[in-house]
Amino acid sequence: MKNAEFNTAEGLKAVGYGELIRRYSLEVIPHYVRSYITEKGRSKTVIDGHRRTEIYTKKYDPGDELGDHLKFALKFEQINLEILSALFLVIDHKELERFIKETPGGKYARKIWFLYEFLTGKELDLEPSKVTNYVELLDRSNYYTTKGIPQRRQKIINNLLGDRRFCPMIRKTDALKNCVDLQLDKKGMEVVGNYPEEFLRRAISYLYTKETKSSFEIERISPDQKRAARFVELLKFADNREFFNKPSLIELQQATVDERFANTDFRADQNYVGQTVSFGNEVVHFVAPKPEDIPELMEGMFYTYGSMMSSGVSPVIIAAAISFGFVFIHPFDDGNGRIHRFLIHNILAKKGFTAKGLIFPISATMLRKIKDYNETLELFSKPLLQLLDYELESDGKMKVNNETALHYKYIDMSAIAERLFEFIQETIETELVSELDFLLDYDKAKLAIRDVVDMPDRLIDLFIRLCIENNGRLSKNKRKSNFERLTDGEVAQMEKCIRKAFNMGAEDT
Repeated sequence: MKNAEFNTAEGLKAVGYGELIRRYSLEVIPHYVRSYITEKGRSKTVIDGHRRTEIYTKKYDPGDELGDHLKFALKFEQINLEILSALFLVIDHKELERFIKETPGGKYARKIWFLYEFLTGKELDLEPSKVTNYVELLDRSNYYTTKGIPQRRQKIINNLLGDRRFCPMIRKTDALKNCVDLQLDKKGMEVVGNYPEEFLRRAISYLYTKETKSSFEIERISPDQKRAARFVELLKFADNREFFNKPSLIELQQATVDERFANTDFRADQNYVGQTVSFGNEVVHFVAPKPEDIPELMEGMFYTYGSMMSSGVSPVIIAAAISFGFVFIHPFDDGNGRIHRFLIHNILAKKGFTAKGLIFPISATMLRKIKDYNETLELFSKPLLQLLDYELESDGKMKVNNETALHYKYIDMSAIAERLFEFIQETIETELVSELDFLLDYDKAKLAIRDVVDMPDRLIDLFIRLCIENNGRLSKNKRKSNFERLTDGEVAQMEKCIRKAFNMGAEDT
């Protein structure tokens, strides 16, 4: 164990989680805030993206014992389950017992006591607390929580979102509180309410197809018609069926991948996401949990899903925790990304966030803003990668040498939830309106063309598509190969109908 020390160059002493990580050489994803005591000078806050550094004056110095830094961490830095879990594996539990016995009724002592037993599954040598007042583990003003389960032993209300197997942490950041206040579900209903009901019934089929195409395209995959149709059919059940259970997830995986590579259970091999930059040179972007860790992680996710779905937490926050948690656990050999995006729709629909039968083309927004989407995934994958000891074999298989399950159990999803809100807001205000307006314009063009020439639907659709692709006019080659029977006057009138319907520049006089 290392002793606490000042950084003499800057006159700063690490406290709280930062000191515990340093002292016990913990290999963990960095906490969102780092705290220091300054020998001289004033307190200050330095913000760098999603991370924060707090400088405190000497009067905040907690002391130098294990319990001192734990109490400071819980009081000023909130709860980080990954750091605490890693810490509890290496400390002398007797030292923790001595600290708790000093103030057995103190709320921080009781929280530390509960967290030790919750995360390790082991009981400390302590008598049940004699205090009568219960305290909530997570401060509701700082975290999204469940109603909570009273723990009589420590007089703590456990209001975590999950259990020790999987428990995302989502802080009530200013950005998230503002996002929730936007009431995007109502905005979505208002947008949909601007269109005729009969039109929307026809538009739904198009939106299903659009979402399917975009979700596959994000991964640069062109599914055959059979696979795309299967995915569309499953999307239609998003609002009236529970998909977040093992049998349904396997069904989803089988529907989204080539039949030859479908799974009948969670994967048995190590999975990773990489990119071949040259022969024999692979760049690894993400490493999934070891296959032996998948069953427990997924059981924890199923519990967390049930816990969150029965809470009052925003549907978008639930969707962020479950869908991104799923893609980070990567339980299948293939298809994880498509299932992850499907789960967003499923959760939003089950919670009544979207109108019945309707989906928002969120994958289209993610595809259009692919850099932002990738950066969202990297909020977890980048810091994770620095902690993993792995090697790639000549056949492309990966071997992970260190224990890694802890990193995937307690992910801080706060920034990820903020990003999902942004994608959904962009989808409602831009993508959804754009797609529905396009379909309205398409209907107008189709009716106008039918007044010129009463052609089969297939030919009208082809004419419209070819004209849109060529800035409102039919090319000579396409006309010769597909519309040779039309007169020059008919073609000119039909082109004019399309330019008018889609507002494609000034009309010919």
